[in-house]
Amino acid sequence: MSRLQGAKMKDELTVGEMAKRSGVAVSTLHFYETKGLLRARRTAGNQRRYPRDMLRLVAIIRIAQRAGVSLAEIKETLSSLPEDRAPTAQEWRRFSAGWKDQLQERITALTQLRDDLQGCIGCGCLSMKVCPLRNPSDVLAKAGAGPVLLD
Repeated sequence: MSRLQGAKMKDELTVGEMAKRSGVAVSTLHFYETKGLLRARRTAGNQRRYPRDMLRLVAIIRIAQRAGVSLAEIKETLSSLPEDRAPTAQEWRRFSAGWKDQLQERITALTQLRDDLQGCIGCGCLSMKVCPLRNPSDVLAKAGAGPVLLD
């Protein structure tokens, strides 16, 4: 083995090492790879080897998922990166700023839903005592089907 190959191997992690260091299951790493979120080099024996900087990428994926960002959105965002490295701090700030706006929209919608949950939801059922007051003669039917006041 040459010195270059030895150095390369030290800069790479096996799938087990990657799972242990990143805090995700091996199956999750495989799943992220099939979704195009991660990449791994294959050895002559077809074993995965991850560049060490992919740890940062896994952390970003996990944080984004916890914020409610879909894998499709994460993939689209990460597609702007070169394939040979993980995001820089500046790139992370750009990604997180966009995700922060989405998160705030969800927080606002959930807060509104929480605050309105006890009241009439405008479903048109007329079964609650408050419904005839909030939805007399089912006028909300003109606004569409379902709980139109919460949509």
